[in-house]
Amino acid sequence: MAQALRHLSQARGRLPAAGLAISLALPLLWAAAAAVRAGLDAAAWRELLADPQTVRALAMTLWTGLCATALSVALAAWVLSRSFPGPGWAGLVQRLPPMLAVPHAALAIGLAFLVAPSGWVLRLFSPWATGFEAPPPWPTTQDPWGLGLIVVLVAKEVPFLLWMAATQLQRADAANRFTRELQVASSMGYSPRRAWWRVLWPQLAPRMGGPLLAVLAYSLTVVDMALVIGPTSPSTLPVLAWQWLQDADAATNAKGAAAAWALAAVVALAAAALWARWRMPRTAPDGLRGGNERLVAVPTGRWNRLARVAGRMAVPGTGLVILYSAALLTLAVGSVSGVWPFPRVWPQTLSLEGWQSVAASAVTVRTTLALAGASSALALAWSLAWLEWAPPHWDAALRRLVYLPLLLPSVLWVVGLHRLGLAWGLDAHWSGLLLAHTLAAVPYVLIAMSPAYLGFDERYGQIAATLRRSRAAYLLQVKWPLLKASLASALAVGFAVSVAQYLPTLFVGAGRYATVTTEAVTLASGAQRSLVAAYAWLQWLLPALVFGLAAWAGRPRRFDGRAA
Repeated sequence: MAQALRHLSQARGRLPAAGLAISLALPLLWAAAAAVRAGLDAAAWRELLADPQTVRALAMTLWTGLCATALSVALAAWVLSRSFPGPGWAGLVQRLPPMLAVPHAALAIGLAFLVAPSGWVLRLFSPWATGFEAPPPWPTTQDPWGLGLIVVLVAKEVPFLLWMAATQLQRADAANRFTRELQVASSMGYSPRRAWWRVLWPQLAPRMGGPLLAVLAYSLTVVDMALVIGPTSPSTLPVLAWQWLQDADAATNAKGAAAAWALAAVVALAAAALWARWRMPRTAPDGLRGGNERLVAVPTGRWNRLARVAGRMAVPGTGLVILYSAALLTLAVGSVSGVWPFPRVWPQTLSLEGWQSVAASAVTVRTTLALAGASSALALAWSLAWLEWAPPHWDAALRRLVYLPLLLPSVLWVVGLHRLGLAWGLDAHWSGLLLAHTLAAVPYVLIAMSPAYLGFDERYGQIAATLRRSRAAYLLQVKWPLLKASLASALAVGFAVSVAQYLPTLFVGAGRYATVTTEAVTLASGAQRSLVAAYAWLQWLLPALVFGLAAWAGRPRRFDGRAA
């Protein structure tokens, strides 16, 4: 009976599922085709190859992107080795969501204020330790070596990798098995740390291939963080491509599109090489052979050395919490700072001038809230309908297309979105901006919803059917209320993704619509500390409030036993 009901439900859902697939696949395919056409200009490729900035920008991109990826993986692996299994693991997992909610640009601005020559770090040691009475001319931000960008990327990607590892380690079957295997290795005379590297890590690493590729792709294509804290001479290739794409000259614009495609090729080559190396079978040392060789396979010595170097620089989890807290505290204090001469640790005067300027441009906040609210609601509605009606093989096929905005470099994807807006008459219109934000939010909302939705016990539906309840009544009164925590969390994720959108807002909106993110990144190069800090703090505060509301809305219902 259960099989018959499932087949009947899928048959009834094929028609609406087809409409849902077309509604999303059409703009995605159109944007992808437009991006492909933008890279077919031979003259633009010749201009790109002849430009003396290209090679230097590409070298800086590879240096910052690959170094940030390697350090992120090494540090995340070291933190895992020091915390799992153990009493500190649960506490670390609980501290990850607040860090993940901090937008990339806000973290970059906060860290830039923290380590700038006039920032809090140097103020704490001046003048009694350093003797500085004025900010030194040190390139601590936008340094020519890209070190600032690497640090910010590592700070942002390590919590993401830890969260992805937690999704694997929190499964009851995996956690119990890993714990038993570590105990067996300890009984053979291996220390807990050595047992972790030889037993658990070789099994966890292959499952982290997807998140690792996401970290690599983002590190090689980031624009907003590179604009805030990245190098300027030379800049990275994504920043250079973005500058060319904004140029009014058609030839320069075409060269920017070619640079975006060159960046896509670099990401594809790096991802292919990393994937091949990551999936390469590893052999156990002679002293550990026998029994289950897969169990005792070890990572290469290079990864071990890199992890030890990264591990000496931080305490598991605590360093990340301190770093994020310091960045947010710097933004909070900076947003109300008035006169703040160097080397005073605390502002001489406090002022609400920055927040008054934000309040005066309330249209920016309203635009941000309206875009984020509408796009996340549309993404949630589409994902709900798709997961409810789409047959499993349709879902598996369409996800490859839905995840396209995550796979393509942001500067390349925005080229396709812009040409889509021009072709459909949506350029510089609210509807075009809403479409761009919704396409960006759908993959994240779908990823956030899928585990709980697809794992829902369908026996509830069978019981509702035997009670002659309609499908709508079952969804509204049983299934969705039981999944309200997952749905609220997915909505908050979509809201945060929309708030963080920088390139689509500027390019598709043609500069006519300002959000807190575009204002924060644009003002970051200015000298008005309080205004920049206020926008950056607001950029974090809005998603944090929505995540808090989602946690409140998704809390379990409690019934008073005395009620009738």
